Amino acid sequence: MGRIKFPIVCAAALAVSLGLQLAVDGGVFPDVLNPYYLHLLTIIGMNIILVASLNLLNGYLGEFALGHAGFMAVGAYTAALLATRVLPAAADLPPVVGPFCILVATLGGAMAAAALVGWLVGLLTFKTVGDYLAIITLGFNMIIVNAIQNLDFVGGPRGFTGIPKNTSFFAVAVCAVVTLAVLRNLIQSSFGRVWVSIRENAIAAELMGVAVNRAKNQVFTLAAAFAGLAGGLWAQNQQFITPRSFDYIKTTEILVMLYLGGMASLSGSILGVVAYTVLMEVLRNLLSAFAPQLTEWRMLISPLILILIMLTRQYGLMGNREWAWLRKAP
Repeated sequence: MGRIKFPIVCAAALAVSLGLQLAVDGGVFPDVLNPYYLHLLTIIGMNIILVASLNLLNGYLGEFALGHAGFMAVGAYTAALLATRVLPAAADLPPVVGPFCILVATLGGAMAAAALVGWLVGLLTFKTVGDYLAIITLGFNMIIVNAIQNLDFVGGPRGFTGIPKNTSFFAVAVCAVVTLAVLRNLIQSSFGRVWVSIRENAIAAELMGVAVNRAKNQVFTLAAAFAGLAGGLWAQNQQFITPRSFDYIKTTEILVMLYLGGMASLSGSILGVVAYTVLMEVLRNLLSAFAPQLTEWRMLISPLILILIMLTRQYGLMGNREWAWLRKAP
Protein backbone atom coordinates (compact mmCIF):
# COMPACT_ATOMS: atom_id res chain seq x y z
CA MET A 1 0.00 0.00 0.00
CA GLY A 2 1.43 3.33 -1.00
CA ARG A 3 2.11 6.04 1.49
CA ILE A 4 -0.97 7.94 2.61
CA LYS A 5 -0.76 11.55 1.46
CA PHE A 6 -1.49 14.62 3.57
CA PRO A 7 -4.20 15.99 1.21
CA ILE A 8 -6.05 12.65 1.32
CA VAL A 9 -6.09 12.63 5.14
CA CYS A 10 -7.26 16.27 5.21
CA ALA A 11 -10.03 15.62 2.66
CA ALA A 12 -11.18 12.55 4.61
CA ALA A 13 -11.15 14.50 7.90
CA LEU A 14 -13.23 17.31 6.39
CA ALA A 15 -15.68 14.85 4.82
CA VAL A 16 -16.16 13.08 8.16
CA SER A 17 -16.53 16.44 9.94
CA LEU A 18 -19.20 17.59 7.52
CA GLY A 19 -21.00 14.26 7.87
CA LEU A 20 -20.95 14.49 11.68
CA GLN A 21 -22.21 18.07 11.59
CA LEU A 22 -25.11 17.18 9.28
CA ALA A 23 -25.93 14.02 11.25
CA VAL A 24 -26.10 15.84 14.60
CA ASP A 25 -28.07 18.76 13.14
CA GLY A 26 -30.48 16.28 11.56
CA GLY A 27 -30.88 14.24 14.75
CA VAL A 28 -29.52 11.02 13.21
CA PHE A 29 -28.59 8.39 15.85
CA PRO A 30 -29.09 10.88 18.73
CA ASP A 31 -27.83 8.43 21.36
CA VAL A 32 -24.37 8.29 19.73
CA LEU A 33 -24.08 11.46 17.62
CA ASN A 34 -25.32 13.97 20.18
CA PRO A 35 -24.31 17.65 20.63
CA TYR A 36 -22.11 16.83 23.65
CA TYR A 37 -19.71 14.71 21.59
CA LEU A 38 -19.75 17.29 18.80
CA HIS A 39 -18.89 20.00 21.34
CA LEU A 40 -16.00 17.87 22.61
CA LEU A 41 -14.66 17.48 19.06
CA THR A 42 -15.04 21.24 18.54
CA ILE A 43 -12.90 21.91 21.64
CA ILE A 44 -10.30 19.44 20.35
CA GLY A 45 -10.16 21.26 17.00
CA MET A 46 -9.61 24.67 18.63
CA ASN A 47 -6.98 23.25 20.99
CA ILE A 48 -5.10 21.73 18.03
CA ILE A 49 -4.81 25.24 16.53
CA LEU A 50 -3.56 26.63 19.86
CA VAL A 51 -1.03 23.89 20.64
CA ALA A 52 0.32 23.55 17.09
CA SER A 53 0.94 27.31 16.91
CA LEU A 54 2.67 27.36 20.33
CA ASN A 55 4.80 24.45 19.10
CA LEU A 56 6.36 26.84 16.58
CA LEU A 57 7.79 28.88 19.45
CA ASN A 58 8.52 26.33 22.15
CA GLY A 59 9.32 23.37 19.90
CA TYR A 60 10.83 24.50 16.60
CA LEU A 61 12.31 27.85 17.68
CA GLY A 62 13.43 26.59 21.09
CA GLU A 63 12.05 29.52 23.10
CA PHE A 64 9.80 29.24 26.15
CA ALA A 65 6.78 31.56 25.91
CA LEU A 66 3.90 31.74 28.39
CA GLY A 67 1.62 34.34 26.81
CA HIS A 68 -0.38 32.28 24.32
CA ALA A 69 -3.63 32.58 26.26
CA GLY A 70 -3.24 36.37 26.08
CA PHE A 71 -3.15 36.30 22.28
CA MET A 72 -6.17 34.02 22.35
CA ALA A 73 -7.94 36.65 24.47
CA VAL A 74 -7.09 39.41 21.96
CA GLY A 75 -8.56 37.30 19.15
CA ALA A 76 -11.65 36.33 21.14
CA TYR A 77 -12.56 39.88 22.18
CA THR A 78 -11.79 41.29 18.71
CA ALA A 79 -14.07 38.73 17.05
CA ALA A 80 -16.78 39.36 19.66
CA LEU A 81 -16.64 43.13 19.10
CA LEU A 82 -16.75 42.74 15.31
CA ALA A 83 -19.67 40.30 15.49
CA THR A 84 -21.78 42.38 17.89
CA ARG A 85 -20.85 46.04 17.31
CA VAL A 86 -19.44 46.41 13.78
CA LEU A 87 -20.77 43.82 11.34
CA PRO A 88 -24.45 43.33 10.51
CA ALA A 89 -26.34 40.36 11.95
CA ALA A 90 -26.28 37.16 9.91
CA ALA A 91 -30.10 37.25 9.71
CA ASP A 92 -29.90 40.53 7.76
CA LEU A 93 -27.68 38.99 5.07
CA PRO A 94 -28.36 36.39 2.35
CA PRO A 95 -28.51 32.78 3.59
CA VAL A 96 -25.25 30.77 3.66
CA VAL A 97 -23.15 33.52 2.01
CA GLY A 98 -23.90 36.11 4.72
CA PRO A 99 -22.91 33.98 7.75
CA PHE A 100 -19.84 32.73 5.86
CA CYS A 101 -18.69 36.30 5.14
CA ILE A 102 -19.25 37.33 8.78
CA LEU A 103 -17.25 34.34 10.05
CA VAL A 104 -14.38 35.06 7.65
CA ALA A 105 -14.37 38.77 8.57
CA THR A 106 -14.42 38.16 12.33
CA LEU A 107 -11.73 35.48 12.20
CA GLY A 108 -9.60 37.62 9.89
CA GLY A 109 -9.94 40.54 12.31
CA ALA A 110 -9.08 38.29 15.26
CA MET A 111 -5.93 37.02 13.54
CA ALA A 112 -4.85 40.52 12.46
CA ALA A 113 -5.33 42.02 15.94
CA ALA A 114 -3.49 39.16 17.67
CA ALA A 115 -0.68 39.29 15.09
CA LEU A 116 -0.27 43.06 15.58
CA VAL A 117 -0.12 42.70 19.37
CA GLY A 118 2.24 39.72 18.98
CA TRP A 119 4.56 41.71 16.73
CA LEU A 120 4.67 44.63 19.20
CA VAL A 121 5.31 42.31 22.16
CA GLY A 122 7.95 40.47 20.14
CA LEU A 123 9.88 43.70 19.48
CA LEU A 124 10.39 43.99 23.24
CA THR A 125 10.50 40.33 24.14
CA PHE A 126 13.32 39.20 21.86
CA LYS A 127 15.74 41.67 23.34
CA THR A 128 15.95 39.03 26.09
CA VAL A 129 16.36 35.23 26.10
CA GLY A 130 15.75 32.28 28.38
CA ASP A 131 13.90 32.80 31.65
CA TYR A 132 13.37 36.51 30.96
CA LEU A 133 11.36 35.67 27.85
CA ALA A 134 9.06 33.40 29.87
CA ILE A 135 8.60 36.07 32.54
CA ILE A 136 7.83 38.84 30.03
CA THR A 137 5.27 36.75 28.11
CA LEU A 138 3.63 35.64 31.37
CA GLY A 139 3.49 39.29 32.44
CA PHE A 140 1.92 40.19 29.09
CA ASN A 141 -0.76 37.53 29.66
CA MET A 142 -1.55 39.00 33.10
CA ILE A 143 -1.66 42.56 31.70
CA ILE A 144 -4.15 41.54 28.99
CA VAL A 145 -6.44 39.76 31.46
CA ASN A 146 -6.37 42.63 33.98
CA ALA A 147 -6.86 45.27 31.28
CA ILE A 148 -9.95 43.48 29.94
CA GLN A 149 -11.36 43.25 33.48
CA ASN A 150 -11.33 47.05 33.62
CA LEU A 151 -12.97 47.67 30.24
CA ASP A 152 -16.69 48.13 30.83
CA PHE A 153 -17.64 48.24 27.15
CA VAL A 154 -16.61 44.55 26.81
CA GLY A 155 -18.29 43.54 30.05
CA GLY A 156 -15.33 43.87 32.44
CA PRO A 157 -15.12 41.05 35.00
CA ARG A 158 -18.77 40.11 34.28
CA GLY A 159 -17.83 38.89 30.81
CA PHE A 160 -18.87 39.59 27.21
CA THR A 161 -22.40 38.32 26.52
CA GLY A 162 -24.69 38.18 23.50
CA ILE A 163 -22.08 36.96 21.02
CA PRO A 164 -23.82 35.35 18.00
CA LYS A 165 -23.04 31.71 17.32
CA ASN A 166 -21.27 31.98 13.99
CA THR A 167 -19.00 28.97 14.52
CA SER A 168 -19.83 25.32 13.93
CA PHE A 169 -17.86 22.11 14.37
CA PHE A 170 -17.27 21.94 10.61
CA ALA A 171 -15.90 25.52 10.57
CA VAL A 172 -13.49 24.63 13.38
CA ALA A 173 -12.41 21.49 11.49
CA VAL A 174 -11.69 23.56 8.36
CA CYS A 175 -9.63 26.06 10.38
CA ALA A 176 -7.69 23.26 12.11
CA VAL A 177 -6.87 21.60 8.77
CA VAL A 178 -5.80 24.93 7.24
CA THR A 179 -3.63 25.66 10.30
CA LEU A 180 -1.89 22.29 10.09
CA ALA A 181 -1.37 22.68 6.33
CA VAL A 182 0.18 26.15 6.71
CA LEU A 183 2.40 25.19 9.64
CA ARG A 184 3.49 21.89 8.02
CA ASN A 185 4.58 23.63 4.84
CA LEU A 186 6.35 26.44 6.71
CA ILE A 187 8.17 24.07 9.07
CA GLN A 188 9.45 21.94 6.20
CA SER A 189 10.48 24.94 4.09
CA SER A 190 13.63 27.07 4.29
CA PHE A 191 11.88 29.19 6.95
CA GLY A 192 11.51 26.13 9.19
CA ARG A 193 15.15 25.18 8.73
CA VAL A 194 16.13 28.70 9.82
CA TRP A 195 14.01 28.33 12.96
CA VAL A 196 15.60 24.99 13.83
CA SER A 197 19.09 26.40 13.23
CA ILE A 198 18.34 29.17 15.74
CA ARG A 199 17.13 26.57 18.24
CA GLU A 200 20.27 24.49 17.86
CA ASN A 201 22.77 27.36 18.00
CA ALA A 202 21.66 30.99 17.66
CA ILE A 203 25.23 32.31 17.52
CA ALA A 204 26.20 29.98 14.68
CA ALA A 205 22.99 30.86 12.82
CA GLU A 206 23.76 34.57 13.16
CA LEU A 207 27.30 34.02 11.88
CA MET A 208 25.77 32.31 8.84
CA GLY A 209 23.81 35.48 8.06
CA VAL A 210 20.49 34.77 9.77
CA ALA A 211 18.78 37.85 11.26
CA VAL A 212 17.98 36.03 14.49
CA ASN A 213 15.75 38.57 16.23
CA ARG A 214 13.76 39.26 13.06
CA ALA A 215 13.23 35.54 12.47
CA LYS A 216 12.15 35.04 16.09
CA ASN A 217 9.67 37.89 15.86
CA GLN A 218 8.24 36.47 12.62
CA VAL A 219 7.55 33.16 14.39
CA PHE A 220 6.14 34.96 17.43
CA THR A 221 3.78 37.00 15.23
CA LEU A 222 2.67 33.93 13.29
CA ALA A 223 2.00 31.94 16.46
CA ALA A 224 0.05 34.88 17.92
CA ALA A 225 -2.10 35.12 14.77
CA PHE A 226 -3.15 31.47 15.02
CA ALA A 227 -3.82 31.85 18.76
CA GLY A 228 -6.10 34.76 17.78
CA LEU A 229 -7.85 32.48 15.28
CA ALA A 230 -8.54 29.95 18.06
CA GLY A 231 -9.82 32.78 20.26
CA GLY A 232 -12.17 34.03 17.53
CA LEU A 233 -13.57 30.53 17.08
CA TRP A 234 -13.89 30.08 20.85
CA ALA A 235 -15.83 33.34 21.35
CA GLN A 236 -18.31 32.58 18.56
CA ASN A 237 -18.78 29.01 19.72
CA GLN A 238 -19.24 29.65 23.47
CA GLN A 239 -21.20 32.92 22.92
CA PHE A 240 -19.89 34.13 26.30
CA ILE A 241 -16.32 34.94 27.31
CA THR A 242 -14.77 36.27 30.50
CA PRO A 243 -11.20 37.44 31.25
CA ARG A 244 -10.74 34.43 33.54
CA SER A 245 -11.08 32.15 30.49
CA PHE A 246 -7.61 33.33 29.41
CA ASP A 247 -5.61 33.45 32.65
CA TYR A 248 -2.59 31.37 33.68
CA ILE A 249 -4.75 28.22 34.02
CA LYS A 250 -5.46 28.32 30.29
CA THR A 251 -1.75 28.85 29.62
CA THR A 252 -0.99 25.82 31.80
CA GLU A 253 -3.49 23.71 29.88
CA ILE A 254 -1.91 24.62 26.54
CA LEU A 255 1.57 23.80 27.87
CA VAL A 256 0.41 20.45 29.28
CA MET A 257 -1.06 19.43 25.91
CA LEU A 258 2.11 20.58 24.11
CA TYR A 259 4.57 18.73 26.37
CA LEU A 260 2.33 15.67 26.68
CA GLY A 261 2.30 15.21 22.90
CA GLY A 262 5.89 16.17 22.22
CA MET A 263 7.95 19.16 21.20
CA ALA A 264 8.80 19.99 17.59
CA SER A 265 6.14 17.60 16.29
CA LEU A 266 2.78 18.49 14.78
CA SER A 267 1.76 14.85 15.30
CA GLY A 268 2.58 15.32 18.99
CA SER A 269 0.41 18.45 19.11
CA ILE A 270 -2.58 16.51 17.78
CA LEU A 271 -1.94 13.50 20.03
CA GLY A 272 -1.40 15.65 23.12
CA VAL A 273 -4.62 17.60 22.56
CA VAL A 274 -6.75 14.50 22.03
CA ALA A 275 -5.24 12.62 25.01
CA TYR A 276 -5.49 15.57 27.42
CA THR A 277 -9.00 16.68 26.38
CA VAL A 278 -10.42 13.17 26.61
CA LEU A 279 -8.67 12.61 29.97
CA MET A 280 -10.15 15.82 31.41
CA GLU A 281 -13.65 14.89 30.28
CA VAL A 282 -13.33 11.38 31.72
CA LEU A 283 -12.11 12.88 35.01
CA ARG A 284 -15.03 15.34 35.00
CA ASN A 285 -17.54 12.52 34.64
CA LEU A 286 -15.82 10.29 37.20
CA LEU A 287 -15.44 13.03 39.82
CA SER A 288 -18.96 14.38 39.33
CA ALA A 289 -20.27 10.86 39.88
CA PHE A 290 -19.02 11.13 43.49
CA ALA A 291 -19.86 14.81 44.07
CA PRO A 292 -20.38 17.71 41.59
CA GLN A 293 -18.00 20.02 43.49
CA LEU A 294 -15.13 17.58 43.00
CA THR A 295 -14.94 18.43 39.26
CA GLU A 296 -12.81 21.50 40.11
CA TRP A 297 -10.06 19.12 41.23
CA ARG A 298 -9.33 18.56 37.56
CA MET A 299 -7.52 21.90 37.57
CA LEU A 300 -5.16 20.57 40.24
CA ILE A 301 -4.58 17.36 38.33
CA SER A 302 -3.61 19.28 35.17
CA PRO A 303 -0.36 20.86 36.50
CA LEU A 304 0.43 17.56 38.25
CA ILE A 305 0.42 15.88 34.84
CA LEU A 306 2.84 18.53 33.54
CA ILE A 307 5.23 17.85 36.44
CA LEU A 308 5.08 14.08 35.85
CA ILE A 309 5.78 14.56 32.14
CA MET A 310 8.81 16.71 32.88
CA LEU A 311 10.16 14.15 35.34
CA THR A 312 9.52 10.98 33.36
CA ARG A 313 9.11 11.71 29.64
CA GLN A 314 10.74 14.99 28.77
CA TYR A 315 10.10 14.71 25.02
CA GLY A 316 6.43 13.69 25.31
CA LEU A 317 4.55 10.85 23.63
CA MET A 318 5.89 11.55 20.12
CA GLY A 319 9.27 13.14 20.85
CA ASN A 320 10.20 15.04 17.71
CA ARG A 321 8.83 12.36 15.37
CA GLU A 322 6.03 12.84 12.83
CA TRP A 323 3.40 10.50 11.49
CA ALA A 324 4.21 9.52 7.90
CA TRP A 325 1.25 11.39 6.39
CA LEU A 326 2.37 14.63 8.04
CA ARG A 327 5.89 14.43 6.64
CA LYS A 328 6.54 16.21 3.39
CA ALA A 329 8.10 14.18 0.57
CA PRO A 330 11.80 15.12 0.06
